[in-house]
Amino acid sequence: MALIVLVLAVGIFSLSRYPLTMHTPQLEQHIPAICPVRTDPDSLSVYGRDWSTLYPARPSGIAFPETIEQVIALVHWANQQQMALVPSGGRTGLSGGATASQGELVVSFERMNQILNFDPVAASITCQPGVITQTLQDYAAERGWYYPVDFAARGSSQIGGNIATNAGGINVIRYGLTRNWISGLKVVTGRGELLDLNKGLIKNATGYDLRHLFIGSEGTLGFIVEATVQLTRPPQQPRVLVLAVPELADVMAVFTAFRQHLELSAFELFTANCMRHVVARGVPQPFAVSSDYYLLIEFESASDEPMDTALQLFEQLLEQGKVIDGVASESEAQAQALWQLREDITEATAVYQPYKNDIAVPVGQIVPFLQAANDLLSREYPDYEVLWFGHIGDGNLHIGVLKPAELDSSEFAQRCAAVTEQLAQLLAQFNGSISAEHGVGLTKKAYLSYTRSATEINYLRTLKQVFDPNGILNPGKIFD
Repeated sequence: MALIVLVLAVGIFSLSRYPLTMHTPQLEQHIPAICPVRTDPDSLSVYGRDWSTLYPARPSGIAFPETIEQVIALVHWANQQQMALVPSGGRTGLSGGATASQGELVVSFERMNQILNFDPVAASITCQPGVITQTLQDYAAERGWYYPVDFAARGSSQIGGNIATNAGGINVIRYGLTRNWISGLKVVTGRGELLDLNKGLIKNATGYDLRHLFIGSEGTLGFIVEATVQLTRPPQQPRVLVLAVPELADVMAVFTAFRQHLELSAFELFTANCMRHVVARGVPQPFAVSSDYYLLIEFESASDEPMDTALQLFEQLLEQGKVIDGVASESEAQAQALWQLREDITEATAVYQPYKNDIAVPVGQIVPFLQAANDLLSREYPDYEVLWFGHIGDGNLHIGVLKPAELDSSEFAQRCAAVTEQLAQLLAQFNGSISAEHGVGLTKKAYLSYTRSATEINYLRTLKQVFDPNGILNPGKIFD
């Protein structure tokens, strides 16, 4: 069966459109008066890019502010010098949003990594942007609370980057996006002004909520320097099922049945190709039966009733031929082992230099969209191995095409780019999005018009001008 890919186009942009850059000796002369700076080749290579591989890392230097005051001073200096600044968190994005290819100064927030306050009454944590996502999760868990935004990159992504891209992940079906858990933000705008937004309030009906404007703005309007995140109670005894599903149309039938009767935490889809690559790395195969599609379902089971319901649903679907095999976790360790089947896909396929993208369509349109995309891409990619997996319960699919070993990387990119426009047009027909989780960055801005109208994009440009009039913050990202 042909599979799906949304390819990434290599953006080509002119340096003349963006703020000036500065040579290394000048940076070493000016920046240390504000905060530590590095200009060695290894640091430039590491901090100059994210997980996307389409753009070279060519920053002029890496600044490491440790306080809000230093961030403000950096932005003021950059405005005076017309120096472009690129924010850097854990750099786990896939859209080139943290890429510095034009001599920009990267601003790394890894030293602003402190948890500042825990409020058990408000069930909230206030922290700096460089706090690792898993560090925040563990800190909350140690105090009997739960931060539910979760994804495979939890061990390296940072809270500031999560907020800047409005990260989603595996729990969106139940808990929503990062946006749903941010009750306060401090942001330094492109003017060098500090905004203290919402201040941890649950209710605040005093006009425009600028907090939500900065969430998902990819560092183009301001730099997040502090965040207050809300917590919830931890899930009680999560149980995991992995089911083998024979047909694509059966996927949504299973989703409908389980969602109607259980409070789902996650509903994930991955294909036989994904399973094959993960098992090849040593992850145990859950059952002997092979299938084109696999589902991972997670729900709470604090009593016997939810699990009994899940087993009844499985038996009914088995009789109907909509599933052909399945396995259920009986312990936390088994649940984690089953999750490896889904979460290890990216690492298992990294050696093949895959083109990656994440798209979204309305949940009810997933099956017809995939059928239409199959028709398109089976014609355009008859000789490539393509994987897709994702958070099917919220309409988000992660898609990648693997580069054949004998094919030159540039030729591979050109072939993939040739069909991107057609696929973007198809997404528009289904009211879909070119980016569900990783932002627009550089890789997706050529297709922004298929998700946002011209009127919307004009408003976005106007907002950029308001908060960053000199265009120094992450220039060239989202739009030129």
